[in-house]
Amino acid sequence: MTTTARQEDAPGATPRSGASAAPGEFRPPNVALTTLGLALASFMQVLDTTIANVSLPTISGNLGGSANQATWVITSFAVSTAIALPLTGWLARRFGERKLFVWSTMAFVVASFLCGIANSMGLLVLARALQGFVAGPMYPITQALLLSIYPPARRGQAIALLAMVTVVAPIAGPILGGWITDNYSWEWIFFVNVPIGIFASLVVGRQLKGRPERLEKPKMDYIGLATLVVGVGALQILLDLGNDEDWFHSTTIVVLAIVAAISLLVFVIWELTDKDPIVNLRLFRHRNFAAGTLAMVVAYSAFFSVGILVPLWLQRNLGYTAIWAGFATAPIGILPVLLTPFVGKYANRFDLRMLASVAFVAMSLTSFARSHFNLDVDFQHIALVQLFQGIGVALFFMPVLQILLSDLEPHEIAAGSGLATFVRTLGGSFAASLTTYAWTERGAVHHAHLAEKISAHDAATLQTVTQLGAGDLQRGAFVLDRMIANQAAQIGFNEIFHLLGIIFLAVILFVWLAKPPFAAKMGGAAAGGH
Repeated sequence: MTTTARQEDAPGATPRSGASAAPGEFRPPNVALTTLGLALASFMQVLDTTIANVSLPTISGNLGGSANQATWVITSFAVSTAIALPLTGWLARRFGERKLFVWSTMAFVVASFLCGIANSMGLLVLARALQGFVAGPMYPITQALLLSIYPPARRGQAIALLAMVTVVAPIAGPILGGWITDNYSWEWIFFVNVPIGIFASLVVGRQLKGRPERLEKPKMDYIGLATLVVGVGALQILLDLGNDEDWFHSTTIVVLAIVAAISLLVFVIWELTDKDPIVNLRLFRHRNFAAGTLAMVVAYSAFFSVGILVPLWLQRNLGYTAIWAGFATAPIGILPVLLTPFVGKYANRFDLRMLASVAFVAMSLTSFARSHFNLDVDFQHIALVQLFQGIGVALFFMPVLQILLSDLEPHEIAAGSGLATFVRTLGGSFAASLTTYAWTERGAVHHAHLAEKISAHDAATLQTVTQLGAGDLQRGAFVLDRMIANQAAQIGFNEIFHLLGIIFLAVILFVWLAKPPFAAKMGGAAAGGH
């Protein structure tokens, strides 16, 4: 492996922006403008994980695809992103963080444009796969760049900004996607990325020109790459198709599980023993990184379950439209937006483990509150619980992100961020599949328990069925069965949220495995220094 120190001079730059500045002292000419470019790119990338969800029926109708084919618009993006995320560290070492950000963002623009002009479902799925792959490094590299351009006292604010993006973008995605599809056309949910991405890449590329970066030429770990692609790809497809294929009753799912298990086992063993692995799993030797990542994965998976289950419940059981379900869940993003500047500025005056603990208590309380919902709950009550959960969300991401990055070496920031985001993404995929499966299964169990208490020979039951069907017994029986199914689903919903409340409380234990100090080690070399 050869190492090359490279510094790019910025013509006309101020002395602090020149190549003569020490890596840890580099500041772009305009920090605010650079932050805006980085935040917009990250927001755009995270937004695209959910913006197409509500538009799938329209897309499949226009392109002549089936509902199952349309889901691959989501699956292809998720699989490609999951594969690319852990490669962030290797790519950053090879090409440099500034170039990786600019190239990824511009490639994302091109892929978004290809999605918009796709005239068949196959081409759209391919374009989405490309979009997902180039999107993989964007979030972790944005995090590394933000940390590197802020002085130590303000890095908490930078992390808080990214935390807000992580929360708000997935919430805004379905609402914005539905509005664009209804008022314009589905193509514009992709075309909107073009001007944003071009602006972000040009601004960040120019502002960070001259940022010192020490590049390496690591060898390509072909075995690690191959087992990563096959293992993560098979696992992600398994999780996305599991519910539709009835899980392990399907030969497809069994084969995918075997391929994923063998590939990932080989991948882990190889990466831990290879001298220059493509994914540095040895980062878990850092106590705070391991504890913070564990807390992040479990808490984010539970949080993701809330984000999956509440909109589904609103639409299936309470009869909300997709847009109104979005409005009911949107208040969760209000407090994070309002509190982020204060959390970023003042959080480091407190023990970050305590702030995270308060966050998890708040999220636990809202989960327990939902465990007492019924089919008559009104919009205001639902929205207020979502609003209160925003307190937990505002205090969750920034402290945990700072904890997990705190004991990484400067050259490990990009790789650590990519690895943590990768594991978090997989956790979200597991949560989505397990939550919907558990809700369906618990609903079926409770439906059976409720139905067995009803007898066709009971006079009161016959009278009720007759009244429900306005004299038509068959129609009345159908209405009664639907009522039982709704009540059964509600009981299952309540049980899952009771469990989620317990999980949020349990995560507090993981956070306290970490040990202060929690300031990221950025002084000796910038986050881009490798």
